Amino acid sequence: MPTPEHLARALWTLFEPIHAVTYFSPESRQAFADIGLTRYWDGYFAGRSAPLGPISGAPVVAIFSGFAPPLVTRALPSVWQTAEPNQVIDARAAGAAATLRRLFDDEAATRRAAEALAPIAAAVDTIGRPLAAANRALPIDDDPYRSLWQSTATLREHRGDGHVVALVTEQLGGLSSIVLRTALDLDAATLQRARGWSDDEWMAEHTALTTRGLIDPNGRASAAGIAALERAEALTNRLAAQPWATVDARHLLAVAELLAPLAHACQPIYPFPNPIGMPVPWNPSADPAGLTISPAPTPSAGG
Repeated sequence: MPTPEHLARALWTLFEPIHAVTYFSPESRQAFADIGLTRYWDGYFAGRSAPLGPISGAPVVAIFSGFAPPLVTRALPSVWQTAEPNQVIDARAAGAAATLRRLFDDEAATRRAAEALAPIAAAVDTIGRPLAAANRALPIDDDPYRSLWQSTATLREHRGDGHVVALVTEQLGGLSSIVLRTALDLDAATLQRARGWSDDEWMAEHTALTTRGLIDPNGRASAAGIAALERAEALTNRLAAQPWATVDARHLLAVAELLAPLAHACQPIYPFPNPIGMPVPWNPSADPAGLTISPAPTPSAGG
């Protein structure tokens, strides 16, 4: 039998693709542009942080982890002079819903998925999880596409809040985590550009991780580095399991089977490599135990 932690990771591969349309789709970009947020990073940082209110850049750097401070502070808090948080929350929901409707034009199936996921998202624990708490507090919309997306946002940020905690326990918060991941399985140029770090900052962190023994002389994640990432991912999975424990295994599999068609329908909009480590969605019908889902990131073919 798969552990609750392993199933939490398998389920993440289903709700993450549904949630992440907000970062990649033209509908989402347009929805932000319609309220005056024409620059990509204005929409990104305002969209993710809006449930927290008109927040400034410094706490977002801490909460989001991994982004260079100047990239964040170019957007926050100045974006709130253009659009209020409630406007941004509505725009992000509108853009995501329009995207999901285009990709998966089956409102009845979407409603079933939304109704199954809403009580699980509502059950997330929020102590020490600011983004999960802020998203859980938002009202659920009657529109099934908006409702489904909002539930995936709550669950995604719940897992993300826990992931930051897990990385900090390994002294891998912020830039450290993404440099080490690029030494394992992600593309360094894509991540450096997407997170806004300079060449000097990136190389200084690479040198620091090499000194710590987490990156080997060939520039690949060492056995110690891989072990640190595996420990962080194991803790992330453990911290993410709580809301799924509110349902029994049979119901959990039924929820996964409702989410899977939507998750797979979202895949074509994502570039590869992508800066968020987008996972391949679980197929719960073919693999009900989630055996095909790795419990942690694995070395790329060149590693």
